[in-house]
Amino acid sequence: MTKTSGRTGTAAAPARCGSVCSAIWLSVLASDVGTARDRGQFANANPELKAWFESLKSGRGPCCSDADGTAISDADWESRGGHYRVRIEGEWVDVPEEAVITEPNRVGRTMVWPIRGYLGLTIRCFMPGSMT
Repeated sequence: MTKTSGRTGTAAAPARCGSVCSAIWLSVLASDVGTARDRGQFANANPELKAWFESLKSGRGPCCSDADGTAISDADWESRGGHYRVRIEGEWVDVPEEAVITEPNRVGRTMVWPIRGYLGLTIRCFMPGSMT
């Protein structure tokens, strides 16, 4: 066995493999995320409306498109004291002020773009509806 930088040749190989394998794994995960957003369910949608959905953004960033958003019923959102909350999977979640979309709602229905992460559920974007 040859010694390189204080390591034997066989000991250094697993360390190199670990970083290479990690890089490959991360690239696989990243490519999966990129293709998961548009599942083709809006292929026949009005192109103008689809472009509008895809351009939506809040103070927390782009909402990604209607494919990531969820329409919710009037019973599953409320406004109190100028702040919104939404019910997602039976849990009430406060909508951060910066997540509220301030431009006019062109579809009328309430939409929410939730994100689940290692810290729990948060709201990326929220677009209030007409509450009719």
